[in-house]
Amino acid sequence: MGLGHKIRTGYAKLSFLSRLARQSHDAKTLPALPCQIMKQDGDRLRSLALFGAGVSGLLGCATIAYSDEAEHGLAVPNYPWPHQGILSSYDHASIRRGHQVYQQVCASCHSMSLISFRDLVGVAYTEEETKAMAAEIEVVDGPNDEGEMFTRPGKLSDRFPQPYANEQAARFANGGAYPPDLSLITKARHYGQNYVFGLLTGYRDPPAGISIREGLHYNPYFPGGAIAMPKMLNDGAIEYEDGTPATEAQMGKDVVTFLSWAAEPEMEERKLMGFKWIFVLSLALLQAAYYRRLKWSVLKSRKLVLDVVN
Repeated sequence: MGLGHKIRTGYAKLSFLSRLARQSHDAKTLPALPCQIMKQDGDRLRSLALFGAGVSGLLGCATIAYSDEAEHGLAVPNYPWPHQGILSSYDHASIRRGHQVYQQVCASCHSMSLISFRDLVGVAYTEEETKAMAAEIEVVDGPNDEGEMFTRPGKLSDRFPQPYANEQAARFANGGAYPPDLSLITKARHYGQNYVFGLLTGYRDPPAGISIREGLHYNPYFPGGAIAMPKMLNDGAIEYEDGTPATEAQMGKDVVTFLSWAAEPEMEERKLMGFKWIFVLSLALLQAAYYRRLKWSVLKSRKLVLDVVN
């Protein structure tokens, strides 16, 4: 073989190897473009999924808020009641005024079947005042020795009188609506005493586009916005015994304080007992800390000496 043949053979081999390397390189680089496209599509899908989840969450919160408003009425403000503090007590003058509001405004429709006259002794009235108040009512009692029922003046152990004989009579007198018992009303309603105060002082004209049927009254704090009870608290509706101006807000605050006491008459005693227990447990904690320090001081102050010679 000549020199020229060897050169042509070597050139052919180099060309073959070059084509082979180029094809291998193309095979490695071509799939990169589809992978990059798939990665971009995945990022877009992930972004759309996060956006959809955010929109769904906002719609869910809006739905919950709307359903809560429909079930419990418009959210009422949080009023600073003076008896809500950890060591705060009821305003007993306000309880007495609130009982007067209940007697003259609320008792004609609403009962308080869990409260007795004796519960007012030492809270809002003296024992003599409460006895005189109870004696003003007539209570059906009996039977007597002849097997007949009779009426007698009220006693301290008697409950507050019922305005109606039964639920049917109450509904008939109020156009089908049943006035609830007020003994636990501040514990039995959403937002508690804030709701009761907002309801009593929240009557207003219905906004444009809302029609209230005859016999109902617009109140945004009542579920549905239409309530059978008319506005009962008006400026000067009663005259307080202590001369306090009987404004709508004052009467609402006093009667809610009275209803809060009726729902939790033991609150002051419970807070006082809790404070006593906290004081006693604090002393016990100090004694335990001192005892621990006394017992462990000997062990923690020991000095260990290592004698490596002996």
